[in-house]
Amino acid sequence: MGDQFINEGIRWALLVGWLAANLITWLVVYFKYANEEEYNYTLYLMGYGLPVARGSAACINLNSMLIVFPVCRNLISFFRGSCETNRCYRRSIRRQLDKNITFHKLLAYTIALFMILHIISHCFNFQHLYTASAVSKDKDPLGSKLSNLQRTKNGWLNPVDQFSEAPYGLGVVIQVFATTAGVTGVILTMAFILMFSSSTKIMRHHYFETFWVTHHLFIVYFAMLLAHGTQGIVRNQINIDQHDPYVCGQEENLDSWGKTDSDCPFPLFGPGEAASWKWCVFPLVIYFLERCIRFYRTSHTVTITKVVSHPSNVVELQMKRDGFHMQPGQYVFLLCPKISRLEWHPFTLTSAPDEDHFSVHIRTVGDWTNALVKAVGADKDETMSPAKLPRISVDGPFGTASIDIFKYEVGVCIGAGIGVTPFASILKSIWYKVQRQDQDLKLQKVYFFWVCSDFGAFEWFQEMLAQVENDLTAIGKADFLEYHIYLSRGWDPDQAKNIYLAEEQEIDAVTGLRQKTNYGRPIWHSNFKQIADDNKGQHIGVFFCGPKPLSKVLHKCCNNYTSREAGGTIFFYNKENF
Repeated sequence: MGDQFINEGIRWALLVGWLAANLITWLVVYFKYANEEEYNYTLYLMGYGLPVARGSAACINLNSMLIVFPVCRNLISFFRGSCETNRCYRRSIRRQLDKNITFHKLLAYTIALFMILHIISHCFNFQHLYTASAVSKDKDPLGSKLSNLQRTKNGWLNPVDQFSEAPYGLGVVIQVFATTAGVTGVILTMAFILMFSSSTKIMRHHYFETFWVTHHLFIVYFAMLLAHGTQGIVRNQINIDQHDPYVCGQEENLDSWGKTDSDCPFPLFGPGEAASWKWCVFPLVIYFLERCIRFYRTSHTVTITKVVSHPSNVVELQMKRDGFHMQPGQYVFLLCPKISRLEWHPFTLTSAPDEDHFSVHIRTVGDWTNALVKAVGADKDETMSPAKLPRISVDGPFGTASIDIFKYEVGVCIGAGIGVTPFASILKSIWYKVQRQDQDLKLQKVYFFWVCSDFGAFEWFQEMLAQVENDLTAIGKADFLEYHIYLSRGWDPDQAKNIYLAEEQEIDAVTGLRQKTNYGRPIWHSNFKQIADDNKGQHIGVFFCGPKPLSKVLHKCCNNYTSREAGGTIFFYNKENF
C-alpha cells in the first residue's frame, strides 16, 4: 500500500496546525465577548451576533496576515535555502514552499467565509442597536436605559443616536454609513470581491491586465482593514469594580443609576481597540521590502544577445544581466514595456548556470507572445540589430521544486507537453557536471519521461536531448540518463506506416534519438514499480511539470511504491508551480 506519510505527513500537519489556529482564535475571541463582564451590556444590546462577528473578524485578521507571505517570491526562495540546515523532514518542508499559490488561494477562500459570517452577524447586530435606540422603557427597560446614556466620551454605548422611519430599512443603512466601520467595511468588501472574482483561471489567462489591476486593490483592502476598527464602536465597560452589570442591570436597580446614595453609578465605556494593525503591519512591511527588491532587480539593464527562431513557432531569447545568478530549473518573469507596462509573464530558464548567458524558449500561443516575437524581429528572415531590440525587464530568478534534483542519488523527471521546458536546464546542467567530473555531484541516475501529443512544437528540445545523449555516450556515461518518450496522439496513417517500416533502424523515426518512441500513454504504475525494483534502498526525487490530473496520478504512484521497510525505496514527489 505504500507509505503516504513521506509525501503527505508534513503537508497534513501544517494544514491541521493552520485549521487549529483558526479554530482556537475564533473560540477564544467568541468566549471573550460572550462571557466576560466588561461586554455584558454590549452583548445585551447586540445579541450573540457580537461574539460571532468578533471571532470571525479575528480570523480575517489572522488569514489576512498570512495571505501576503505566499506571494513574496524572494522570501520563499530565501527559506528554500535556509530549510537545508534542518535535518528533520528538510525535503518535505521545502516541498511545502512550492505550494505557495495553492495556500494563497486557500487563505482567500477562508477570508471569504469569515467575511460572510462577519457581515451577516453585524447585520443582526446593527439592527438590534437600531431597534434598541427607539425602544420604550416599558418594553425593554435595560435596552432603553443603555441606549439613552449621556453622549460623553465614556458615557455612551449605542452608536445609533437617531431613529428614522425611512422605508425599506434605509434608516439602518443610513446609520451604518454614518460610522467609520460601516464605510470602510463596504469598501474593503467590494475590493475583496473584485480581487476574488477576477482571479479565476479564465480571467488570468484571457484578461491578465484586469487580473493584475484588480489584484492591486489589496492596497485598498489593507488600508480599509487597518481603519475599520479605529472608531471603536464595540465598546467595553471600564468601571466594573464600581458598577457590577449583573447587579445593577437588574430592572429594580435601573432607576438608581447615578444617584449619590446608590451603589450603581452610571456605567462607563471605553472604545474597542483597533486590532488589525497588530496582525497586518509586519507582513505588509515584508511585502514592501519584497517589492523594493523586485524594483531594484528589474531596474538593471538586460541585454538580448541573441534571438533564435526554432521550428513550430518557438523563439529562444538569450540574454545577459549583471549580477544574474541562476540554478537549474529556476524561472523568471519577463516584462516588455513596448508591449505592456503591466504584464509580467513567467518563463522557465532553459540555459544552465555554466553558460555565459541565460535563455528562455517562448512558444507563440497568445497575444503577448505574438507581440514579443514581432518586437524582437523573429517573424522576419533578417536579423534585427541589437540597437533596435526592445527593452526587456527581468525579475528573478526564483526557485522551484526541480532545483532539488541534485540532492538525490536517483532522480525521475517527468514532463508533459510544455511541462518539458524546466528539464532543459536540468539536463544541460547534468551534462556539464558529468562532463567536468564534478566531485560534488550526488546524482548517479536520471530517469526522464516525456509525454507529448505533438513533438513538432518541441524540436529544439529534441536537439538538446540528442546532444546530451551523444556526449554522455562519448564519455562512457550512456547509462546515466535513461529516457522514455511517449507520443500520446497526433500521427496519421501514413506516419504510422513510416514508423512501422523504420522500427528496425537504430535511430528513432520520429525524434532521431537512439531510444525508441513509445506510442500511447505510459502505464505509470508499471514504470514506478520497475524503478523501485531497480533502486532498492534509495531515496528518489520525482519532479513533474504538467497538468493537474496527471500530477494526481504520479503523486499516488509515489505514495503507493514508497516503503519504509529495510531496503525499501522512498519516492519524494515534487511538482512545479509558478
